[in-house]
Amino acid sequence: MERVNRVPRIAAYKATGGRRPLTMVTAYDAPTSRAADHGGVDMILVGDSVANAVLGYESTLSIGIDEMVHHTAAVCRIHPEALVIADLPWLSYHQGWRRAVRSAGKLIKAGAKAVKLEGGRDRQEVIEALLKAEIPVMGHLGLTPQSVNAFGGMVVQAKTIEAAGALLEEARALVGFGVFAMVLEGVPSPLAEVITKAVPIPTIGIGAGAGCDGQVLVFHDLVGFSSGHVPKFVKPYGSVALEAEQAIAAYVKEVTEGVFPDPDHSYSGADGLEEWAAGMLVELGG
Repeated sequence: MERVNRVPRIAAYKATGGRRPLTMVTAYDAPTSRAADHGGVDMILVGDSVANAVLGYESTLSIGIDEMVHHTAAVCRIHPEALVIADLPWLSYHQGWRRAVRSAGKLIKAGAKAVKLEGGRDRQEVIEALLKAEIPVMGHLGLTPQSVNAFGGMVVQAKTIEAAGALLEEARALVGFGVFAMVLEGVPSPLAEVITKAVPIPTIGIGAGAGCDGQVLVFHDLVGFSSGHVPKFVKPYGSVALEAEQAIAAYVKEVTEGVFPDPDHSYSGADGLEEWAAGMLVELGG
C-alpha cells in the first residue's frame, strides 16, 4: 500500500480523490518510531502525550520544547518513511509568533517535517508566521489537551448544536489560515463527519468517529502498553504490557534458580583460560 507521507500529498488528499483513510500513530523514541514506520502508517506524530505515556506526568502541560526536541530527534534518527509531525508544547506558541517560530524551528532542525498546534481563530497570527517561515502546520480542534484546566477535565467537546456550529467555524478558519490537515479530538462523531465534509483538507480523528479522513492513536494505547484508565475510543491491538511483565517474570525466575545465564549465553576464553580460572578459584576459596 502506497503511503501518503508528504505534506503536499496530504494537503491534496481530498482533491486527488483519496481512496482510503489516512493513518497516524504517535511515537516518542527510535523503537516506537521503527515499530510505527514498519507497521505502515502514513504519519508519525511526536505527541506531547509523551508526557503522560512515557514520562509519568499527569498532563501534557508538564513538558517543554527542549524535551519535545529530544524526543523528536530520537524518532527521526531511524529516518522513517512516514511523515514526522511534532507537537508544539504548551507555552511554546502561546506568547507570540516569534517564540512560536523559534520553537517550531527547533523541532524542524531535530528532523520533523511539520508541527501541530492546538486552537482555532486565536492561533491565526502564529499559524501565518509559521507558514511564512515555511514550516507546515497541522491544526487540532475539539478536546485540546493543553486546555484541560480551562475545560475542567478531559471531556467531550461541542455536544450542543450551538457549540457544534462554533467548532465548524473554527475548522473553516483554520483552513483559511493555511493548515494542511487537522486533528479532531473528543467530539461527537456526527459533528466530525460534518466538519470533514465541509473542509477541503484531511481531518484526522481521535475519539471522533469513523467519518474523518483518517485516524490517530497513541502508540502505548494501541499496543496495550498503557496503565490506568483507557479512553472509550481506544482499541488495543496488542498486549505489550502483559507480554513484558511475563518476560521479566520468566527472567527473574531463571536468574534466581540459577538457570540463566547458561553456557549458550556466556563467553568462553582462549585455550587454557578455563583451567587457569579453575585453579584460581580453588586458591581463592582455600
